[in-house]
Amino acid sequence: MDQILHNLTRREMLKTATCGFGGLALTGMHFGEAASPASLVPKTSLFPQRAKRVIFIFMAGGPSHVDTFDYKPELFAKDGKQIDFVGVRTNTFGKASKRILMKPLWEFKRYGECGQFVSSLFPNIAKHVDDLAFIHSMHTEGVAHGPSTLFMHTGATNLVRPSMGSWISYGLGTENQNLPAFVTISPSASKGGPRNYSNAFLPSIHQGTAIGHSGNVSGAKIKNIDNAMLSDAQRENRFGLLQSLNRVQAGSSLDDNLEATISNYELAWRMQMEAPELTDLSKETAATKSIYGIDEKYTDDFGKQCLLARRMVERGVRFVSINYSDESANPRWDQHGNMPKHADHARATDKPVAGLLQDLKARGLLEDTLVWWGGEFGRTPFSQNKNGRDHNPRGFTVFLAGGGIKPGISYGATDEIGGIAVDNRVHMHDLHATILYALGLDHKELTYRYSGRDFRLTDVAGRVVYDLFS
Repeated sequence: MDQILHNLTRREMLKTATCGFGGLALTGMHFGEAASPASLVPKTSLFPQRAKRVIFIFMAGGPSHVDTFDYKPELFAKDGKQIDFVGVRTNTFGKASKRILMKPLWEFKRYGECGQFVSSLFPNIAKHVDDLAFIHSMHTEGVAHGPSTLFMHTGATNLVRPSMGSWISYGLGTENQNLPAFVTISPSASKGGPRNYSNAFLPSIHQGTAIGHSGNVSGAKIKNIDNAMLSDAQRENRFGLLQSLNRVQAGSSLDDNLEATISNYELAWRMQMEAPELTDLSKETAATKSIYGIDEKYTDDFGKQCLLARRMVERGVRFVSINYSDESANPRWDQHGNMPKHADHARATDKPVAGLLQDLKARGLLEDTLVWWGGEFGRTPFSQNKNGRDHNPRGFTVFLAGGGIKPGISYGATDEIGGIAVDNRVHMHDLHATILYALGLDHKELTYRYSGRDFRLTDVAGRVVYDLFS
C-alpha cells in the first residue's frame, strides 16, 4: 500500500481520494485561470463581416504626420516662430512653455479624385489615396515608445495582455487549418518585444507565429519547420505515437493546458506540410516582385515582407503584422534630431506598401482584407535639437484600406499646427473597436475570463467609428 501511495501523483490523489472531491475543488480553482481547450476552427462572427482578415503595417518609431499626410499650411506660414504649448513629457506635462514651430521638410500636393494632400515622401502611396481612409485625429496612451507600442498592439501600456492578433484568432479562428491564424513578420525584440504578439492568458495556440527577425526577412523560414534527419513517413509515425500518448494522458488529466499543447502539436505538424511553400517567394512572377520593389537596393527587404503578407492572407491567415522596425535604442522613424532621415524610411517602405495595395486590389482581396498603416504615435510640430521632432501621442495620422472602409476620405482633424487631435477624435481603443467591428466582432462581447474577471482588448473603453464604413 505504501508503494502504491508513493507512486500516486498529487493530481491523481485529488482525483481518487474521498470520492474525487479534491479533484472537483482543483477544477474550480482552475476555472477562468487555465486555458480552455484551444481551437482554430473558424468561428461564426456576431454580425456580417466587412473584412475577413487584417494586415497591420507597423511603422515603428512614430512617423511625423505633419511631414507625411497631415498638411498644415500654418506650419509653413509660421516656421521659426515661438508659441506657448503644453508639453507631453513627464517633466513638462500640464505646463506651458515656449516652442519653436518647424515647417515640414517636404512639399505637399493633392492627389486623386478625393484631393488628399500627401507629401513628396510617399509618391507611390499617393497614387492610391482614392482607396484609403485617413484618420487625422488619432490619440493614444503612453509617451515613450515601449508603452505606446504595447498599447497599440495589446490595449495596455504596461500590463501583460493578449495582442490584437491573438484576440482576433481567439474570436474567429483561422480560414486555413494548416496555418496559424496570427503571423508576425520580422518583429522587433525591443519596445515590448514578444509581448507585442503574445497570447498572454489566452490559449497558447493563439500566440502569433514569428517569421524572420527584425530588419531582415530575406529567406525567412518558420523555425524548426524542416527535419533533414527523418523522412516524411518517419516523422508521421513519430508524430502519431506522440499524439496517441498525449491523448491517453489528456483523458486522465484535469489540466486543460495539455489540450492546448496537443492542439499546438497538431498545428505544427500541419504547418510542416504547407508552410515551406508559403514562405517560398521564388515562384512569384518578375512582374509581381517588381511592384513590391523586390531586388531593388532600398526596398528589397520590406518588399518581401509585404509580398509574404499577401501570400498569407491569400491562404487564410487571419491577422498578419508587417514590422518596419529594428533593435536600436531609437526605432527607425524616431528622429529627434535628424528629420531628413525620414526620407530613407519612406524610400524603403513607400513602394512596397503601394505594391501591396495594388496587388490586393488586382486579386480581389482588398474587398475583404482590412489594411492598417501606422505608428505608435506621431511627432510634434515643433523643432527639437534644431531639425528633429519629439513624440506626439495627442494627435497623429493612420490610414485604413479595404475591408468595407469608406475609400477616399479624411476623418477627423488636428489643430491648425498638427499638435492635438480636436475634431472627431479617435482613441487607439476606438480604432481597435472599429477593426473588430469590421471583422464582425463586438469589442464589448469579445471577452475572456481570467483570474476572476472578464478581460477584453479595449478594456472598459472604446467606441466603433461607424462613419469610416461605406
